[in-house]
Amino acid sequence: MHRLILRQRHAALYYASIVSLGGFLFGFDASVISGAVSFIVPQFGLNDWQLGLVVAAPTLGGIIAAMSGGPLADLAGRKRLLLALALLYTISAVASAFAPDYAVLVIARFVGGLAFASLSVAPMYIGEIAPREKRGMLISVNQLNIMVGFSVAYFANYFVLQASQSELPWAQALGLDRHAWRWMLGIEAIPAVAWFLLLFRVPESPRWLVMQRRREDARGVLLRLKPPERVERDLAEIEESLVDAQEHFLPRLKEVFLPAMRLPLIIGLVVAIAQQVTGINAVYFYAPTIFEQSGVGTNAAFAQATLIGIINVVFTVVAMLLIDRLGRRPLLLIGLAGVVLSMALTGYGFRQASYELSDAAVAQLSVAIDRDALRPLINVPFDDDLAFKRALREAAGEQAVREHSAELIQAAIDVDPVIVLIGILGFVASFAVSLGPVMWCLLAEIFPNRARGPAMAFVGVFNSMASFAVQLVFPWELSNLGNASIFFIYAAFGVAALLLVAWLLPETKGKSLEELETMLGARV
Repeated sequence: MHRLILRQRHAALYYASIVSLGGFLFGFDASVISGAVSFIVPQFGLNDWQLGLVVAAPTLGGIIAAMSGGPLADLAGRKRLLLALALLYTISAVASAFAPDYAVLVIARFVGGLAFASLSVAPMYIGEIAPREKRGMLISVNQLNIMVGFSVAYFANYFVLQASQSELPWAQALGLDRHAWRWMLGIEAIPAVAWFLLLFRVPESPRWLVMQRRREDARGVLLRLKPPERVERDLAEIEESLVDAQEHFLPRLKEVFLPAMRLPLIIGLVVAIAQQVTGINAVYFYAPTIFEQSGVGTNAAFAQATLIGIINVVFTVVAMLLIDRLGRRPLLLIGLAGVVLSMALTGYGFRQASYELSDAAVAQLSVAIDRDALRPLINVPFDDDLAFKRALREAAGEQAVREHSAELIQAAIDVDPVIVLIGILGFVASFAVSLGPVMWCLLAEIFPNRARGPAMAFVGVFNSMASFAVQLVFPWELSNLGNASIFFIYAAFGVAALLLVAWLLPETKGKSLEELETMLGARV
């Protein structure tokens, strides 16, 4: 009997581990573009808005995915939808790698964004097959896998970059020296295909089988997961819960806008929008570009980006350990304070920079740069990046500056790049212990049962829209506002979020969902 129970627990863990690879793919897909940015700009001659759209296109698909994931999972089944999402990730990776032009690349990345439905479907499936006492832990593994995916993408980009610059025969045979960015985007097909194949080993969700009136099939799945004496009880609980869930989505969506929901909705929107407008996806998706602005050069910028991945994973684990001990409100307040200080430090680091090209620096520039065109700028000091880049464009042309921005900045800048590095890593750590993991936990607690699904979907759409805007405008901001101003703006948004959270949010730790519903309703 003991061996049977152990085998059943292992089965749940095994299936949950396979499904949670969807979180890994989301993280990988989201951040792998950071390494390709500096290559696709000269490849397709992109302007700031076109670059922003290439980076942000998956988030547009993600907005559609956020609204359709639940209904599609009910219509097609959790397993079949997960298989379809794995195929979408694969198609997106392959199409991105072979994209002949800008339009195809945008469409390919948009298709990958449709697969972001795995963000909601994977936890849904895990919650429906996991033992009650292990449910929280197994769902947390999915969240952790997202951060691992982010981290692995940074390392993959760094590996491809180093291989592309080597003279190794295998690297040249694979075309890494000519098509580095295509390999960066295409390598995602490997884990995507692996996930697709592994999903065939996963059974359908017993809850969905009961929804389809396939009770015997559901019993068979539950017998693989739980002791026989619990199977009938669990089947009865599923059937009872489905009776309560029969009401259509739209009537429940209307409840989101009732007066009693005003405060929970405001809190949810404040936290969801703050998660994005403080700059996290600008840092995730443009990390090497940001580090290049500090003058460290392309290789060091890619190496520093890997530190973001490591810090993210470590502090996500810290958050998982602290969220039930310290509480949601203290974590958010501490994390937001760290976000403000870190973004202000990054802005300060860039504000201290000055730029001046010397004879020696110009002489060492690559032959692809027209050095003669730069001679009027030699020994001319510039106090900020905007003035320096404007002078470069006037002297050498827009396209030359876009293609060789990192090298030109490295040749001219006088700054302490460690300040920028500490600021960015401090920001990622602060985010990873607060706005990152706490937001979804908080949303699941502040909304009452009947309105929880529609309310979380509603807030999630605003979160995605804010994310899209941040990713889209970052290249334009860099060209028109300057690197220091961007991070001071993020710090200002952080101050506003800190004040609003301190004013609006009560502590939710240790309170039942019913207690929270009463407490928040009383404060409206």
